[in-house]
Amino acid sequence: MAKARCGGAAAWAVAVAAAWVLLAAVAAEARSPAGRKVHRHLKRLNKPAVKSIESPDGDIIDCVHISHQPAFDHPLLKNHTIQFRPAYHPEGLYDDAKSSIGSNNAGEKPMLQMWHRNGRCPEGTVPIRRTKKDDLLRASSARRYGRKRHTVPNPLSVDPNMLSEGGHQHAIAYVEGDKYYGAKATINVWEPKIQQANEFSLSQLWILGGSFGEDLNSIEAGWQVSPDLYGDNNTRLFTYWTSDAYQATGCYNILCSGFIQINSEIAMGASIFPISNYAGSQYDISILIWKDPKEGNWWMQFGKEYVLGYWPSFLFSYLADSASMIEWGGEVVNSEPDGTHTSTQMGSGHFPEEGFGKASYFKNIQVVDSSNQLSAPKGVGTFTEQSNCYDVQNGNNGDWGTYFYYGGPGKNSNCP
Repeated sequence: MAKARCGGAAAWAVAVAAAWVLLAAVAAEARSPAGRKVHRHLKRLNKPAVKSIESPDGDIIDCVHISHQPAFDHPLLKNHTIQFRPAYHPEGLYDDAKSSIGSNNAGEKPMLQMWHRNGRCPEGTVPIRRTKKDDLLRASSARRYGRKRHTVPNPLSVDPNMLSEGGHQHAIAYVEGDKYYGAKATINVWEPKIQQANEFSLSQLWILGGSFGEDLNSIEAGWQVSPDLYGDNNTRLFTYWTSDAYQATGCYNILCSGFIQINSEIAMGASIFPISNYAGSQYDISILIWKDPKEGNWWMQFGKEYVLGYWPSFLFSYLADSASMIEWGGEVVNSEPDGTHTSTQMGSGHFPEEGFGKASYFKNIQVVDSSNQLSAPKGVGTFTEQSNCYDVQNGNNGDWGTYFYYGGPGKNSNCP
């Protein structure tokens, strides 16, 4: 028995010593310049929470007092008075009753975010997905975390060398040639498969101003699957903005100062649930972005109920006035790790001709005009770099208004 006790004590001593070594290593890493930088960045991103909710998907949603959110780190927002509601909504907003958040199948529950299963944030707070150390470590640098490279599809480019720039590929519908004050769409939600961790697949709308050079202004919103950004393959609600073609301004969601959230129900970057199934139940989300004609700020609404917040107009140059192009559609990164196209899917991963229940769609796409009216877009064009990999087909009918199917599987016999 003495030997057994002695062996147990020795094992305990080894375990304690190992724990001390691990703690010492963690402490040393935290004291290193890189460790201190990561710690400072996490402290800047993760504001003190009134309440925290653990989501079934592993996210932690912090309920942060509305006046303590990251937006107010911006020097020009130090004394900002929060606008708790837009002065004006676009006229005709509820004309398309079928474009509400939720399912196309009667009797099914409306779409929610996954963290809602375990609680809600109290009034006066905003839900913020907590950034973890691993999130920062996956990024190329702490400074680049939450940012993306210039990826706006340019359907007007005649330079073939600019197609698929940086491996980004698109299947979109677009309008240009007028002044636009917003856009709306109902977007079918899927969970496309991603081949490489550094790739993503998204479906969104773009509000664009300026040229496609270094002066580009963009406001974007939709859903995305991005293992690099979130550490998993969940489908998530997201936004993005930039005022200098993704160089130094803007970010995803609220990972930098700028967007002011007023809503306590919906978290940027959180998982959307449920999602569509091939030849099964179909789910979609409705997104509206518009410029308040009185205050000049750009607002975002999710579904019929949730006005999420706004981008102050001073963040932008061209968009301080209006947009010159609107785009709707899908985007993927094709990293070609072995010189061939990856099998990263766009939309449902199926081509447009498969139609409803199988191909992904945008329906009831609309623009906001100078009189703050929602209307069907005129002169809709379509664009894709490689239609054998990802394609787009548009149409119009009484139920869906202006719509299009889009997407594809990526690598296939016609897309090597």
